[in-house]
Amino acid sequence: MIPNFYKFQMKLNLTKPLAFFDLETTGTNIVNDRIVEISILKVMPDGSMENFTRRINPGIPIPPAVTAIHGISDADVADQPNFTQLAQAINRFLTNCDLAGYNSNKFDVPMLIEEFLRCGIDFDIKKRRLIDVQNIFHKMEPRTLRAAYKFYCNKEHTGAHQAEADTLATYEILMAQLDRYQGVEYTDQSGQVSKPIENDMDALYKFSFNNQHADLSGHIGINKQGKEIFNFGKHKGKLVEEVLLKESQYYDWMMNADFPLSTKNVLKAIYLRVKSQGQFLFKG
Repeated sequence: MIPNFYKFQMKLNLTKPLAFFDLETTGTNIVNDRIVEISILKVMPDGSMENFTRRINPGIPIPPAVTAIHGISDADVADQPNFTQLAQAINRFLTNCDLAGYNSNKFDVPMLIEEFLRCGIDFDIKKRRLIDVQNIFHKMEPRTLRAAYKFYCNKEHTGAHQAEADTLATYEILMAQLDRYQGVEYTDQSGQVSKPIENDMDALYKFSFNNQHADLSGHIGINKQGKEIFNFGKHKGKLVEEVLLKESQYYDWMMNADFPLSTKNVLKAIYLRVKSQGQFLFKG
């Protein structure tokens, strides 16, 4: 369902579709938890919209504490398709789309990609701009989604923790942010002043993307020189290439341990890159 929105002062300046999306899941662990509902609002460059909302059988129990948050129980999804059955349709719906969401860079995007990878679908985000409305909100007006909706749209968000309601609210908030902050100055931590809120997806992507990570979960970071470093454990802060060269068993450990598939793919790509340069990490 796509409701009528109040009039915005502008429409999104899009060069390709922008897909607002939200996930409800069995929990917050990207590796072990699963999606139980997905809703996508695709906004086209001409201003038209398409909606895709489906409940999904996660194949694992939904904890009662989680059901208490989003209202979806095991019985609600018992007869629904699993993600594998919907993966191709979701992938097609998101073809050539940039992605937008609320806290999406930290959770929804990594969770969605992990589900795709389990199905053998390499959902490439390298050419997609990721716009996190929460990051814009927290930098300009630090509050919650419910407060953001009230603050920007002057309406009560009565459907909190329902994927479709949260997705539609996120779209409305971004439109209101564009209206409110056009031409407004922002001072970053280094004291640099800019006017970052523009009706431009590149500008919004740069402003709403907080952390420099090589992988989606943040296990592998990028230092000031643009090199991959480990963000955890005994090798935190060290160059990934150097660790792999000196301690080859660390690669094996990570590839067999409980890390997201997206992280393992990044690690494997670093290994193959170094190997192609003639620096063989492993015997054979």
